[in-house]
Amino acid sequence: MEIKVKLNGKWMVDNIDPDMLLLDFCRAHYCKSVKRGCETSNCGLCTVWLDGKPVLSCNVLAARADGHEVTTLEGLQEEAKEFGMFLAREGGEQCGFCNPGFIMNVLAMKRELDNPTDEEILEYLAGNLCRCSGYASHMRAIHKWLDSKKEAAQ
Repeated sequence: MEIKVKLNGKWMVDNIDPDMLLLDFCRAHYCKSVKRGCETSNCGLCTVWLDGKPVLSCNVLAARADGHEVTTLEGLQEEAKEFGMFLAREGGEQCGFCNPGFIMNVLAMKRELDNPTDEEILEYLAGNLCRCSGYASHMRAIHKWLDSKKEAAQ
């Protein structure tokens, strides 16, 4: 079947199998930040934005993206790099495998919430599995990054 998708700001038309996952579609178009992890919608490694909202691409058919916008980490390089530096400084990157999905959710959270509470932050991170840390470094990085955004806005 033919679909038309705006992937990282560029419209494209592709022929896909009806059962193709959005994860496989993204990877087939060189978006290697979208990773296959658990394949059960539990780890967050495959997080992308569908029309600006985080979704688990291992659980979404590519056909659902027809006529819609899909954003991966490759489409958010500057923002991702900025937050990634905070994450690295706080020791939250460790092995780095979970970082793309984690960063996608943090950037989405910042777009949706002006001043998130710890509870709201944890709610956004609930779908991201990190086997290296206890998330304390992640929380420090998020708070410092959010504080820097507030200071820059003043």
